[in-house]
Amino acid sequence: MESTAQRRLKAIQGHLVPITHVLDSHVQTSLTASEFFHSQGYSVVLPEKLNTGKWNVYRSVRSPLKLISRFPEHPEIGTLHDNFMHAIEAFKDYNYLGTRVRGDGTVGEYKWMTYGEAGTVRLAIGSGLRHHGLLEGACIGLYFINRPEWLIVDHACSAYSYISVPLYDTLGPDAVKYIVNHADVQAIFCLPHTLNTLLSFLSEIPSVRLVVVVGGIDEHVPSLPSNSQVELISFAKLLSQGHSDLQPFCPPKPEDIATICYTSGTTGTPKGVVLTHGNLIATVAGASLTLKFCPSDIYISYLPLAHIYERANQVMMAYYGVAVGFYQGDNLKLMDDLAALRPTIFCSVPRVYNRIYSGIMNAVQTSGVLRKRLFNAVYNSKKQVIISGRNPSPMWDRLVFNKIKGMLGGRVHFMGSGASPLSPDVMDFLRVCFGCQVIEGYGMTETSCVISCMDKGDNLSGHVGSPNPACEIKLVDVPEMNYTSEDQPYPRGEICVRGPVLFQGYYKDEVQTKEVIDGDGWLHTGDIGLWLPGGRLKIIDR
Repeated sequence: MESTAQRRLKAIQGHLVPITHVLDSHVQTSLTASEFFHSQGYSVVLPEKLNTGKWNVYRSVRSPLKLISRFPEHPEIGTLHDNFMHAIEAFKDYNYLGTRVRGDGTVGEYKWMTYGEAGTVRLAIGSGLRHHGLLEGACIGLYFINRPEWLIVDHACSAYSYISVPLYDTLGPDAVKYIVNHADVQAIFCLPHTLNTLLSFLSEIPSVRLVVVVGGIDEHVPSLPSNSQVELISFAKLLSQGHSDLQPFCPPKPEDIATICYTSGTTGTPKGVVLTHGNLIATVAGASLTLKFCPSDIYISYLPLAHIYERANQVMMAYYGVAVGFYQGDNLKLMDDLAALRPTIFCSVPRVYNRIYSGIMNAVQTSGVLRKRLFNAVYNSKKQVIISGRNPSPMWDRLVFNKIKGMLGGRVHFMGSGASPLSPDVMDFLRVCFGCQVIEGYGMTETSCVISCMDKGDNLSGHVGSPNPACEIKLVDVPEMNYTSEDQPYPRGEICVRGPVLFQGYYKDEVQTKEVIDGDGWLHTGDIGLWLPGGRLKIIDR
């Protein structure tokens, strides 16, 4: 049996990349390859049909001849269950899930559960669901905000071939009721304060047979009428039932449905985006060619787990053995959580970054003439050095920026932005003030998250990078909006995506599925983009 020290050494060795792999990871020019694509720097361009000679399909330069569907270093990982089993084996004794909130509701220092411990709880929760008669393929609703139990239930769903269906308050009770009925959800995990909402329409969601209250205690769980077909129990009781009746895993296949993510859309009823295990592994595997993390990293989870951005982030964190600390559940206390956790990875959305930018710039404007002058001089000097690709002097950080870095805990070395375009001014500001890698990506639920992402070392702002190595992108002419491939100086058009990241369709809605996926398998995103030099994608319209 391996000791803790041996397991840690093995995990560290697993993150040391062999020199040969580094050399092989770059595309080498060859006569054969040049017949099929030509390089644009970060992307390569291929003809959609070789006999037409029209070169308009873009792929990542990291994998031009084959779209990525598995992690190159771990091709055996084909499902979310495989991914978490890999994490348990490689990072068993490393911290995984951390929370500040105690059982009595008070807040203290972060307390951690290791990957191994989380795996044990996942086994018990999955066994508990089997104990209640739920069979593989059953839909499980998650009706609560980010906390350790969310990921444990999601892992249990993967291990026992259940389909997770995130539910969230922002859609409103009517939408939640619609989703539960539309997906035939059989069990729902909720918090005590969302339980009341659920109970108000329990008689209108006949598919539900089990409701599990997370964070509640048995004495406070209300009893239902004796004629009710629904069983109402606490998370602790389900855990206990599972421990007493452990069941073998029922692992899914890559083509099995992992989750149905309902998107609010702009009009009408929510649409259920069907994503398989293979879809989610492909999108993260592709992104892993660009993004590298390690078990010493710490990630703060506060972006809604009901959205694909945070879901994909969590798959990646597990793959790399990263520790995930959860916020208290109150956005107004996020800065307090950051100070306590001191994360190394911070992912957010432009709305939050804009707020950070405005707050700091307002403070600079009111700091007095000398301090304002010092900030501007140091800021402009450091910005020019970063743009030129050189390493800035640490003296500038000591003079001005270390205090700003402290806002996020002082240790962040990676910042990610998604969900909507980030202004170039704010992007440059983050790179200068926080002195770390800042990456902007573009994606959607229908592509399992990542469509494109900035490359490491690309210091140009105002774009969303090159294609995820797991998909290919083309721009289609929209003549009624005057966007065409012949536009000067850059080709423009509707962004279309194809590859193993593409969803299986909208649940029980073939009509809307056919409206967005054409006969050649291209997803029409509805977004307008243009190609910048180097094969970088820029979003310009909707």
